[in-house]
Amino acid sequence: MDWEAWTIFALFWVVFVTTPGPNAVNCISNGMSLPFPKAMLGVLAILTQATAFLILSALGITALIAASPTAFSVAKLIGAGFLIYVGIRGWMNATRPAPTEERPARHVYLHALAVATINPKSVAGYLAAFSQFIQPGVPVWEQMVYIMPTALVITTISYTSFTLLGAALGRAALTAVFNVWIRRGMAICFIIYGVLLGASSSPQLEGQR
Repeated sequence: MDWEAWTIFALFWVVFVTTPGPNAVNCISNGMSLPFPKAMLGVLAILTQATAFLILSALGITALIAASPTAFSVAKLIGAGFLIYVGIRGWMNATRPAPTEERPARHVYLHALAVATINPKSVAGYLAAFSQFIQPGVPVWEQMVYIMPTALVITTISYTSFTLLGAALGRAALTAVFNVWIRRGMAICFIIYGVLLGASSSPQLEGQR
């Protein structure tokens, strides 16, 4: 991968992981309600998902998933339902004290992994990266030496920043009312993402727009 191709890919990835979405909202929520070291388990889960999706994309598996309308539709509906459920639960729990010690580290990690993974929009992003930035004629694994570290470093910086933002908001939430409405606002974001995801088209169709 030459310097120009790497620069374009890096800029694309910055936009891809800094655009607010379910992962960002979950990181902010973790930062608000958990001690920072435990909240960072959410970032670790996102990195796990990113590593797996990068490898799967290089192997062409995500392309096969996107090519199957049935598989995509099922994954889309599962992901939409999960996000809406998280949003409704967040709204209902907004008036309760934010849990700190009650959430085991395993739960924090697996919840973040589910939010990151059960989202067909991720497939679209990884397919875009590999369809636009992988150079033909160059072995894909040689290019992965540059692509994977770049993607993972940018992803780490982005979602660590969202987690820090959540921690700052948590410290700023000096009144119970302010804290409740922030949590309800994030719950609404999850519901909106779920509805948009359920109504979205496949990555192939989106790429034709």
